Amino acid sequence: MTRVTHEVTNQVPPLEGHDVSADPALLDGLHRGGAGWAEPELRELGLLAGTAEVQELGRLANTHSPVLHTHDRYGHRVDEVEFHPAWHRLMTTAVRHGLHATPWRDDRPGAHVARAAKFYAWSQAEAGHGCPISMTYAAVPALRAAPGLAARFEPLLASREYDFGLRAPEGKRGLIAGMSMTEKQGGSDVRANTTRAVPNGDGYLLTGHKWFTSAPMSDVFLTLAQAPGGLSCFLVPRVLPDGTRNAVFLQRLKDKLGNRSNASAEIEYDEAVGWLVGEEGRGVRTIIEMVNSTRLDCVIGTAAGMRAGLTRAAHHAAHRTAFGAPLVDQPAMRNVLADLAVESEAATTAALWLAGSRSRLGLAVTKYWVCKRGPAHAAEALECLGGNGYVEDSGMPRLFRESPLMSIWEGSGNVAALDVLRVLERSPDAVAEFLAELDAAHGADPRLDGAVAELKDELADTGDLEVRARRLVERMALALQGSLLVRFGHPAVADAFCASRLAGDRGAAFGTLPRGVDFGAIVERGLPKL
Repeated sequence: MTRVTHEVTNQVPPLEGHDVSADPALLDGLHRGGAGWAEPELRELGLLAGTAEVQELGRLANTHSPVLHTHDRYGHRVDEVEFHPAWHRLMTTAVRHGLHATPWRDDRPGAHVARAAKFYAWSQAEAGHGCPISMTYAAVPALRAAPGLAARFEPLLASREYDFGLRAPEGKRGLIAGMSMTEKQGGSDVRANTTRAVPNGDGYLLTGHKWFTSAPMSDVFLTLAQAPGGLSCFLVPRVLPDGTRNAVFLQRLKDKLGNRSNASAEIEYDEAVGWLVGEEGRGVRTIIEMVNSTRLDCVIGTAAGMRAGLTRAAHHAAHRTAFGAPLVDQPAMRNVLADLAVESEAATTAALWLAGSRSRLGLAVTKYWVCKRGPAHAAEALECLGGNGYVEDSGMPRLFRESPLMSIWEGSGNVAALDVLRVLERSPDAVAEFLAELDAAHGADPRLDGAVAELKDELADTGDLEVRARRLVERMALALQGSLLVRFGHPAVADAFCASRLAGDRGAAFGTLPRGVDFGAIVERGLPKL
């Protein structure tokens, strides 16, 4: 006899069957960026991302982390990374929808904005596989510094066929690219790299150790090494054109806080063949094209994580009752949800704008600030679910563990802030362009006008810039987000942003927006569309 001990009530139904792309800030940014033609495909991807089947793929890919096999059963070196089939299905969908390098070969207006929107939507299904997708997207502009290599490999990098497995790159239907820059003695200080590159016929032989190699299962890598003419950029294939393995040896996979579905590795080059990209001694200048593109994806990925957290928190609050009323109708929770929504929409609006504008200074300041806000946003969204958010079944712990990565990847906080200072010093045109973007909203909101005026005073003060770097870059990012929201965002969101982020009418935690904010209109925009 089965004894009934309790009846399950007041539990939230699974968030399944919703359209992830039914996001007002996302769709507005898509059309504003001249990419309205991509909405049908974006919608297709958004509906797919919201299915129970795809959510299960994301769970499986993270539960069954990649496994490194350095040798086969007979002792032969194989250097293979084994992934769960769920990973390959996620990758197949991402590549089929052109989330990687396809936009570089698409001359339609808004191609990169369309790609950014799709990357944003699909990343909410599972974030880890976005790493090799992003690396492949970012490899193309750097590779174009070597026209001969670009002619050989760009069509394969842009192919919509995901063809995994170790084979000669030009014999595959599509390629994935990785990046191998940092070393244990230098980290972000890549000029301290010691990996050597010795000329050898048409290429170079590379020898050294790389401390973090993104996506080590990729077909080709952009890497930095010291050539006779100085630090240089190289394209290193895992398999040589004749089908033999290149001398690239995987030492171990990193045991990471999050991003568990994706592999990151330490590798050894032992006279590995590499082909020069750009000129000797100009490796940083060459690879910075790749870094800037991946920084854009850091912003997009963080914005996607914010939207995913907001959606789950709002869904929970809409279906959960506490103290006699639905959570979503209680003033304190409405304030939290609205505050999370304002942060999310500010990040999304900036990300889509950056995808179309390619503003170097705008990218640097936004990468610093939006990615810094990610972990705080994820923590607050998790807390909206209470104890239920702290257990793995909710999906919130995975979202939380993923959130710090985007701030670390491609230059952690201080690196990003110091990059802004370098642009301020060396590129007056970039500064003028940035300020013009802020001034485009002049007169629309006095709080924004005041913040921009104060920022200009700070920019004019050149004393102790490194000490003030983070404070200055934060103000630049907030002013940019404010300008974009005032011009393009929902009026209630723009008003709440200017009141809280620019005029300072809020506390230090989320959920401290001032009285008078249109909480209902803002929260409604964050609810999933089922």
